[in-house]
Amino acid sequence: MNLANENQIEMKKTLGLSRIIVGALFIFSGLIKANDPTGLSYKMQEFFEVWGVPQFNSWTMGLSILMIAFEIIAGVAVLLGWKFSLFSWLLLLLTIFFTFLTAYAVLSGKIHECGCMGECIKLTAKMSFYKDLVLLVLVLFIFMKRKEVASFLPPRVARLIMIVTVLFSFALQSYTLKHLPVVDCLAYKVGNNLPEQMNIPPGSLPDSTVINFVYVKQGKTMEFDADHFPADFNDSSYVFQKRYDKIVRKGNAEPPVKDFVIITGTGSDTTQALLSAPGYSLLLFGLKLYPNDELEKWGKELWAIQVKAREKQIPLFVISSDEEAAKMAMKQAGIDAPVFKGDAVAIKTAARANPVIFLMKKGTVIGKWAHADFPKAMEELERLRQIQ
Repeated sequence: MNLANENQIEMKKTLGLSRIIVGALFIFSGLIKANDPTGLSYKMQEFFEVWGVPQFNSWTMGLSILMIAFEIIAGVAVLLGWKFSLFSWLLLLLTIFFTFLTAYAVLSGKIHECGCMGECIKLTAKMSFYKDLVLLVLVLFIFMKRKEVASFLPPRVARLIMIVTVLFSFALQSYTLKHLPVVDCLAYKVGNNLPEQMNIPPGSLPDSTVINFVYVKQGKTMEFDADHFPADFNDSSYVFQKRYDKIVRKGNAEPPVKDFVIITGTGSDTTQALLSAPGYSLLLFGLKLYPNDELEKWGKELWAIQVKAREKQIPLFVISSDEEAAKMAMKQAGIDAPVFKGDAVAIKTAARANPVIFLMKKGTVIGKWAHADFPKAMEELERLRQIQ
């Protein structure tokens, strides 16, 4: 075997390995995000907010579903070699776009996590950027060799696999949007104690700060820290303006659950009171609960849940970002329960559907169900009869 043939064989092996890595990575990334399409939608909204175009927020769910489906479909197409010329172009354009987003996040410092691997695998903006650079190199390589790739399966079989992949990618997202993520990686998952999740994890590093002083001298603003006062500072021409803490090194001292605050109608913080109450309680989370036709679909089930809960002396509390609208909605559904105001971001994280009901016991999440699964919540209440 001559050297040219050996090089050709090695090139084919490298191309095959590159396709496996790229295809598997796109499928894996797509499946993780398909587990929680709402999370990607919220991340897109964060980018739009930073870019000053919040009017596009209403598009994010549709964009999220399409992008996730494309990642899975493209990954399978790359592995099969199906219509490789088309998908190599599409993958190249998508990877360039991802690299731009992560580069922007790193350089601007305005977005700390890109959501590239969903909530289950947390990647910082910098880690995502490096990952995308490596991915871009691999995609560029297979793009340049795209004419050398052909499907190893009969066209009919490859087409059938792609049809199944398309159906699966949309069906999985439809299921998780209706029933909550299959794998819950959020801090509000079943088994977690929320008061504990609101504490800073042991061993976390706080922000490293220095005190900076701002003075004005002869119309010129000057800023310095305590170790670098000007030599002529005793001059009375220095006029004090302010002092502030400047972060010189960002720490990681952030609790898993942030901004989780429950406010009463009078403006009092009742978070700890609710979470530390003895026995069981039900918390209904809804970002926006309105008295409309959609309420009719789950309002009767919620009413039955409250009736059953009252039999067991389990209180129901409603938490929404729009307190007044939620009160009207509960009135329409015949629900007599206290309505509290919660932070919109915290509710988005806690409840990936609208609404979601939590079964709590002394701050620990015992169960959580989207409105499509309220009958399961009722079953759990029935089960509590034997264990209370």
